[in-house]
Amino acid sequence: MLHQNPPAAHRRPPRPIIYKGAIVAPENVLMDDLPATCTAASAITASCKGLIDIDPAGERSNSEAGTWSGGGLALAHSKGGSTLQGGLATTKLQRFSRLTVNASPEPVKKGKSDTVTGLLSCANWDTGKYADHTAQTVQLQFRRKGSDTYPTLTTVKSDSQGNLKTTTTATVDGYFRYNFAGISTTPAVKATGDHVDVK
Repeated sequence: MLHQNPPAAHRRPPRPIIYKGAIVAPENVLMDDLPATCTAASAITASCKGLIDIDPAGERSNSEAGTWSGGGLALAHSKGGSTLQGGLATTKLQRFSRLTVNASPEPVKKGKSDTVTGLLSCANWDTGKYADHTAQTVQLQFRRKGSDTYPTLTTVKSDSQGNLKTTTTATVDGYFRYNFAGISTTPAVKATGDHVDVK
């Protein structure tokens, strides 16, 4: 962030903040106790970088996941005041996501059907557990044995319990995986490839 400083005698490193809503009347504000580390850019400005440590356990709710705005709070010495600067950037506060995959049967005869199942879930900050991530579009991908790439075969939507299921024709040995691109409240995640032996 680029911050306009008060006179050097009254200057303290600013604290980074993230907030939802308007900076003049934010819905929520998060900051850290430690100030940012700043490098002077000119006589009146500095380039500052700081971290905000956020613990979701018992402190956050699902409704807080999504896009937040970034800013800084500059605190002056006792004789001075403070400066609040918003609109410096945006960031995402996201609930961690998990994704599994399993192809069956294994091995499978060439030309026969292989059923690929999986489960998409995400952290639930309201309960402190993982919950089903429903109605999300996920790509089924397949990497041939000896290849480094995972072309997309089809897309699948998670059901009301986060389950994924589709059927494909087995042709060659390789690895199936599901790939979730992520949304504003949950990050992208890829399942570890499940090997399929085609006889």
